[in-house]
Amino acid sequence: MTGRRDADAELRARLRRAAGAHEPDRARILARVERSMAAGDGTTGHRGRARALPGWARVAGATVAVAGVLVAGGSLAASTVGENAAAPRPVAAPPGSREPGPLWSAGAVDPHSNEFWAQSNITLRTSAPLTALTVELRVAQTGSVTSTGAWRTLPEADFTFTAGARDGFLVYRWTLKPGRTVPAGEWMFAGQYNHERGGRDARGDRYSATATAASGHHSVEGGFTPRAGG
Repeated sequence: MTGRRDADAELRARLRRAAGAHEPDRARILARVERSMAAGDGTTGHRGRARALPGWARVAGATVAVAGVLVAGGSLAASTVGENAAAPRPVAAPPGSREPGPLWSAGAVDPHSNEFWAQSNITLRTSAPLTALTVELRVAQTGSVTSTGAWRTLPEADFTFTAGARDGFLVYRWTLKPGRTVPAGEWMFAGQYNHERGGRDARGDRYSATATAASGHHSVEGGFTPRAGG
C-alpha cells in the first residue's frame, strides 16, 4: 500500500507541475476527467463488466488527459497570438498634397523650433525616379526673418541651392542638376531661419515642388502644419 500511495503522490505532483504552467481552471478539468473515467469503470458494452482500474492508473490517465487539454489550449493561444501579430494595422495617411502621379508631399514646422528660431520641413515622397526636380520653400516675412541655413536628405552635390528675400518672403530653392536623378523614396528639404521673439505664425508660409518622371511632368504644393504647442 505504501508503494501505491507513493506512486499516487508522485503522479499528483506531476499533474500539479503540468497544470501550473497554464491558466485554465485545472481543478474543474481534473474533476471532469476523473468523473468520466469513473463512469467508465462500469460495463463496457455487451462484453460485460470491466475490471476496475487501481487508483494510481486513474490518476495517470487523468494526468495524460489534462496534459492533452493544456497542450491543445497552449497551441490555440500561440496560433491566435501569431495571427494577431501578423495582421497589419491600418495606418492613417498623414495630411499632405498629392495630384495624379508619383508625388506626395507634406509641410510642417519642425518640433525643435523655439521662440527665436524655426525650421520648416518639406517631406517629398516619390514612387518613381525623377529626372528633374525643383523644390521651393517660401517663408513669410513676419518680422526679422533671416536665413540661418538649409539642408536636404539627398546628396548636396546633386542640387543647385539659392536663398534670398523676394516679394515679402524668404525663398529657398533646390534645383536638381542636369544628368542627376532622384530615386524613388521619401526625402526631406528643410529651411532654417531666425525670427522675432515669440510664437511665429506659419500660416502664410508655402512650398511647391515640380518634377519630371517617365510618366510626365508632376507638381505638388501646400502649407505648413504648426509645431505642437506653437
